[in-house]
Amino acid sequence: MSEAPHLTFDVDKPGVIKGHLVVPKGADCEVLSLPVFSFNKGEGPRLLITGGCHGNELEGPLVARRLIEWLPEAQTCGRVIIVPVLNPPAVQAFSRNTPTDGLNLNRVFPGRADGSVTERIADAVSRLLLPMADTVFDLHSFGPTWDFPPSTTTHPIADPDLMAKTIRMAEAFKLPMTLVWDHPDTPGMFDISAHNQGKVFVCAELGGGTIGAEALAIYEAGVRNALISLGLVEGKAEHPVFRQRKSSHTLQTRRPADELKSPARGIFEPRCSMLDEVKRGDIIGILHPMDSSSANSTEIWSPSTSIVCAIRSGGYVEVDEWLALLARPLDR
Repeated sequence: MSEAPHLTFDVDKPGVIKGHLVVPKGADCEVLSLPVFSFNKGEGPRLLITGGCHGNELEGPLVARRLIEWLPEAQTCGRVIIVPVLNPPAVQAFSRNTPTDGLNLNRVFPGRADGSVTERIADAVSRLLLPMADTVFDLHSFGPTWDFPPSTTTHPIADPDLMAKTIRMAEAFKLPMTLVWDHPDTPGMFDISAHNQGKVFVCAELGGGTIGAEALAIYEAGVRNALISLGLVEGKAEHPVFRQRKSSHTLQTRRPADELKSPARGIFEPRCSMLDEVKRGDIIGILHPMDSSSANSTEIWSPSTSIVCAIRSGGYVEVDEWLALLARPLDR
């Protein structure tokens, strides 16, 4: 390995600076230079904003570029560091995972200096960027096969003080949903590394699979609201309009009851929409078999009174694939 990960600029220098986070080369990949934008107006909150962790979720990089355009005039104090694309090889391939090593960047934190390219990216971010921030916004989208409302998400945190701070920050986006998600696959996630360092970490999610002007506007409005809440920019925070309403829900999931999975192979037909309220026994969707023309379709029922926070947007599913994610109001 020829060099250690490093930044090509001094982050303590005032003003707007564009530079790079250099990820060293390895046996599998040449040196990567990730564009980094630093907005330093002195004392105040220290915020890191990242996008492009998953290469098939492009709303984050686009919203990050919008922030880069208007933040220099809007920012009043503090320091904001923006990395629009954390994983360039994955974005270039429009792939959730890095094509070089097949790894999911959001499952390898804090990374390894002597690891594969995905692990080296995580190591560089963990060592150089994360320590500079008190708060992190990681901009995602929920993936091309799901309907999921513009949301902020976090996972349960053992430290009650950090949990409360994180929920308040997530709610400050004023997006249609704030979700405390008891996710089954948290080892190696970026937010877990941040929580371990005492950072407030909020993941913004936007579902649907297509990039539209209305969705991007809602996403951008949510991030602006959060910046206002932190005191980094001035203005009045407002709920963005989603489905002709200005409202938000703060919800939580329970594992495994809230994870509705496919009992068989087939084509899933959704019968409800995201943010619908359902009662026990209500039909969430119907699974139609493909293996036999004589086999009956299977109704997928809600096991409890819940709110649908994510639903598969149709399509072919295998056994045990997720069909829907349910939630209920957060018990504070």
